[in-house]
Amino acid sequence: MADPVVVPPIEAGSPLIEEPVKRRRTRGASPSRRKKRGAAGPAAKAKRTRKKQPRARGKVAKRSVSKTARGRNRKSAPSSLAERSPVEANAANPASGAREDRNAYEAGYERGLYEGGEQLLEQLVPPGVLVAEIHLRDVLAAGLAASAPRMFPLADVGVVYEELTHAIETKQPYALVRLGDGELLTLAQDTLYDAETIRREGRFLPYAGVNAPDLAARDLVAAAIRQVNRVGVPLSRRKHFLPLLHPVLRHHGIDPDSMRLTSSTINYELQQSGLLTHLLSGKRLLLIGDMAPSLAETLVAWGFAVCGVISPVNGFASIDRVMQEASLIDFDLALVSAGVPAVVICWRLAAEFGRVALDFGHLADALVKGQLSV
Repeated sequence: MADPVVVPPIEAGSPLIEEPVKRRRTRGASPSRRKKRGAAGPAAKAKRTRKKQPRARGKVAKRSVSKTARGRNRKSAPSSLAERSPVEANAANPASGAREDRNAYEAGYERGLYEGGEQLLEQLVPPGVLVAEIHLRDVLAAGLAASAPRMFPLADVGVVYEELTHAIETKQPYALVRLGDGELLTLAQDTLYDAETIRREGRFLPYAGVNAPDLAARDLVAAAIRQVNRVGVPLSRRKHFLPLLHPVLRHHGIDPDSMRLTSSTINYELQQSGLLTHLLSGKRLLLIGDMAPSLAETLVAWGFAVCGVISPVNGFASIDRVMQEASLIDFDLALVSAGVPAVVICWRLAAEFGRVALDFGHLADALVKGQLSV
C-alpha cells in the first residue's frame, strides 16, 4: 500500500491558490430576478433589447463637449500667483499688491527727485572737475545768497494786521487782494497763453468766476492790481503759481518793485496767528460771496457782528450788482470770498466807498465746515 501523500499547509495569499473570481452583478438585479429574466418570453427579451440601445446622439455629444470643456478649464486654471494676471494676483493677495504699488511710487518719486534736482546739478558742473560731498540743498542755499538783490520783500502777518486795523480805525480806504493760479491764468489770457491753452490748463476757471476767454475780466484784474494797497503773491513754484507771476506782470506793464507784497496765504496766516479774532472783534462785517449766508451764521454764533450779506456772486457779471448792494450797507470791514472777481470787488469797495476790504478766499469754507475757527 502506497504511503499517503502529505500535502503541506499553504499560507493564504500563496500563488498556488487562485482566489475565486467574483462575478459582477447587474446593478439593481438580484439572482432570483436574473433567473426570472432568463425564463421570460420574447416580449421581455425585446424590452431588454430596447433598453440597451445607446442614448440619443445629441445627449452623448453634449456630455462629451462638457467633459472636454471641464478638462480644458482644469488645465488652463492658474496654479499659482505667478501664473495669474497682476490684477488677479493683487486681488488674491492685497498685501502684495499694496507693496508693489508702494514700490512703484517710491521708484517714481526717486526718479523725479533726481531728474528735477541732482541731474540738473550734474549738467551744470564744468567738465574736468568732481563736485563731491556737496548736497543739492547746499548749492541752492549758496545760489540764493548770491541772488539776494533779486529778492522781493514780503510783509509778514503782523505788518498786514497793523495796516488793516489802522485803516479801519482811521476810516481810510484799504484793499488787500491775493493772486493764485486762477488770477494768474486770467491775466495770461491772450498774453502768455492762447485761448485753447487757457481752456485746457484752466478748466476750473468757470468755478472761479471766469468764463474764458474773457479779456475784459483780464484787464479789470490788471487794473485792480495796479491800485490796491497790498497784493498777496504765491510762493509755490508749481507751474501756474510763482513761475507765472512775473511774466504776466511784465506783459501788463506792472513793475513788481512798485507793488507792496505779502504772501497769498495771508488770510490763513491771520487765522493761524490768532490775529483774525482781534481783526473781526467789534467790527461791522459785510460778507460777500456764495458762502456768505453760511459764514454769517457761523460768525454770529461766535459773537461777531455781521451787518450785511451779499450773495450769490456769479462771476464778473455780478460785480456791478454787488457794488450797488454794498453802497446801501454801512460796514467797517468787507470779507470777500468770490473767486477771481474778489480782486475787482475789493479794489472797488476801497476806491469807490473808501472802505476796508479783505480777499477772504476759501478761508470762509474752512470756517463754515468747522475745519478752522476764530
